[in-house]
Amino acid sequence: SFQLSARGHWSTWPAFASGQTVLRNHKPCCAPEERQSGNKQTLLTIPKPRYLEQLESYLRKELQSLDLTKKNSQELKLQPYREIFEFFIDNFKTYKPLLSAIKNEYEVTLAHQKKTIRALEPLKAMVTTVSEECTRQILALQEKEKDEINTLKQEKQHLLKFIDNMKEEKNSLQTQVERLQTSVAEEYARYLNEYGARKVLLAKLNDMHNERLEMTRHQVQDVKGEDVVKLTLALKIARQDLTKAQVKLNTTIADYGDVVPRRDFESLEKKYSDLLQEMKTLQKDFDQLHKEYETLLEIHRETAEERDNFCAELQRVQHNCTPRPNWAKCSEVIPGGADRWGRLAEGKTSDQLVGVLLEEIGTGALREINVFPGWGKGDQVPVYLRHEGEVKNKKLTKKDVVNILKDVWREKIALEQQTGKRSSLPEFFLSYLQKKYRDAAAMEWSYTLYENMRLCRSNHVLSSFYDILTGKVGEEQYHGQNQLISNLQKELAARDSSNSGSLTSKQFRQEADSFPLKRKESIQELVDASRCKLDGTEDLIDYISLFKEDEEGNAEPFVAKLRTQYVREKQEYLSQLKNKLGDLTEVNADDLKTAFCTIDPDIDDQTLDTYIGLAYQVRREQPDQEVVPVETALERLLAGDVRRVGPSPREGSTAGFEGE
Repeated sequence: SFQLSARGHWSTWPAFASGQTVLRNHKPCCAPEERQSGNKQTLLTIPKPRYLEQLESYLRKELQSLDLTKKNSQELKLQPYREIFEFFIDNFKTYKPLLSAIKNEYEVTLAHQKKTIRALEPLKAMVTTVSEECTRQILALQEKEKDEINTLKQEKQHLLKFIDNMKEEKNSLQTQVERLQTSVAEEYARYLNEYGARKVLLAKLNDMHNERLEMTRHQVQDVKGEDVVKLTLALKIARQDLTKAQVKLNTTIADYGDVVPRRDFESLEKKYSDLLQEMKTLQKDFDQLHKEYETLLEIHRETAEERDNFCAELQRVQHNCTPRPNWAKCSEVIPGGADRWGRLAEGKTSDQLVGVLLEEIGTGALREINVFPGWGKGDQVPVYLRHEGEVKNKKLTKKDVVNILKDVWREKIALEQQTGKRSSLPEFFLSYLQKKYRDAAAMEWSYTLYENMRLCRSNHVLSSFYDILTGKVGEEQYHGQNQLISNLQKELAARDSSNSGSLTSKQFRQEADSFPLKRKESIQELVDASRCKLDGTEDLIDYISLFKEDEEGNAEPFVAKLRTQYVREKQEYLSQLKNKLGDLTEVNADDLKTAFCTIDPDIDDQTLDTYIGLAYQVRREQPDQEVVPVETALERLLAGDVRRVGPSPREGSTAGFEGE
C-alpha cells in the first residue's frame, strides 16, 4: 500500500521545493529561456517523492504483465492507468469529489464513444452493398457505351466509304460532261467547215451553170436562129429569178450556218438535262451525308466526353470503394468444400451470397447449441413456443425438418378435407407435435423446428412454412402456388399422348403459351428454365424431372421460376391497384372494388368479394363501410392469394410496391 508523506499531506514534487529556493533563483530581468534552464537545474537536485516512485513502479509492472497482441490491447492498457487514478482519488480526501466527477465524466464519454462505434459498424454492410451496386451500374454503363461506340464507329466507316463512292461517281460524271463538251465543240467546228465548203461549192455551181447557159444560148442562136429579142427577154427573166434564188439561198445559208440539226440538238439537250439532274441529286445527297457526318462527329465528341467522365467516375469509385469480396474463399470453410459452395453460389448476387453464408453460419452454430431459452408463457408469445425454462435442442438435419413439415401439411390438409373447416396453422402445428411426440417433448421439437425454419430462408419448404406460421403470408398463397404447379403438371401429362415422360420443345412451348395472362418474356423464361440441363442438340424435355425435389426439398429451376413469377405477377397486379388509387391515404370498400374492376375488368363477384374481405379482414356477409389505410390494405392483399383474373386493358405500371 502507498503511504502519506511525513508532513501528513501529499508531496507535490517538483513543486514541493521551498519557496525561498524559487525566489532565490528567480531573476526577473533574465530571459524566459534562461529562467527555465535555471529551474531545470534546480529540479534535478530535488529527489522524487517515494510515493511517486512506487506508483511509477507499479504502473511499469502492470504494463509489462499485459499481452498487447490481443485485439482489445488498448482497453487492457487503460486499466492500470485507471487503477492509478483510483489510488489518487481514494487518497486525496479533499479533492476526491472533484476527481471522482472527472473520472466519471471520462468513463461516460468513453462508453458513449464505444456505443457510437458499435452503432456505426452495421453501416459497413450498407457501404459494401452501395459499392457493389455502383460498380454494377458503372460496368453496365461501360458495356452499353462500348456497344454504342462500336456501332457508331462502324456506321462512320460505312458513311466514309459511301462518301468516297459518291466522290468517285461525281468525278466520273464530271469527266463525262467534259468529254461531251469536247465532242460538242468538235461537232461545231466540223459544221463550220462544212458551211464554208458548201458556200464555195455553191459559187462553183453558179459559175458552171452560167457557163452552160451561155453555151446553150450560142448554140440556139447558131442552130435554130430563133428570135433574139424573145430569147434575150427570157434570159433576162431567168437571170432575175436566178439572182433572187441565189440571194434567198445565201440568206438561208447565212441564217442557218451556225445551227445544228434539231435531232442532234434535242438528243444532246436531253443528255445534258439528265446529267445535270443527276449531278444535282448527287450534290444534294452529298450535302445530306456531309450534314449527317458532322452530326455524327458531334455525337462522337459528346460520347467521348461522357466516356471520359464515366472513366474518371469509375476510377474515383474504385479508389473510394472497398474491393469486391473473393467469394471463392468461402469454399474453404463451408461443409462440402468447393463443389457444394459452387452449387449454393450459382447464379446468385453478392447480397444473396451474404444470405447463403449467414444461413450456413447460423445452421452451423445451431448444431452446437444444446438448449434453447424458453420464451415464457405470455399472451404475446406464439402458442407453439409458450414454455418456461430451457428447451433441449433436437439437432435435426435439414432433411429431417423438411420431412416433418411436409407431414404436417399432409395431416392438416387431410383433416380439413375431413371436417370441411380451415384450421389455424400455429394451433395445428402444436397439436401435431403433441400428438406425435407427447406433451413433454413437443416443445423440444417445436423450438428446434422453429429455429431451423428461421435460419434456412433459402429453402422454400422451410421459408414458406415459417412465413405462414408467423403470419407474414396467408396460407392461401401456399395452396395457390401448389395448385398452379399441379395443374401445369397435369396439362403436360395430358399432352404426352405416348406416356413417355418427355415432350418436344415445340409441344412444351405450345403448352406454356396456353397461359393466357403471362407475357412472352415470362413464357420464354419458363422454356429456358426447362432446358437449363439440356445441351443445344437435344430437343426432348423430360417434364417429369422438372417437378422433382431433392432430399432437402429444393425444387428444380423450372418450379422455382414458376414461384418467382407468381410473386412478381402479384406484385405488379397490386402495383397497378396502388397507381389506380392515386394519392388516397384511406380507402373504403366501394372505392377498392371500383379500382379492382378498372384494372381487371374480367374479375367475377365472388373473387372480388374474397379480395375485399382479405383487405378489410372481414367475412363476406359482414358490412364493408369502414375505411382502412391504403398501405394496410395493400399489405394484407400481398400476404394473400391475389391474382389477375383477366387480361389487363392496358400495360400497367410495374413500379416497385412498397410492401415488397
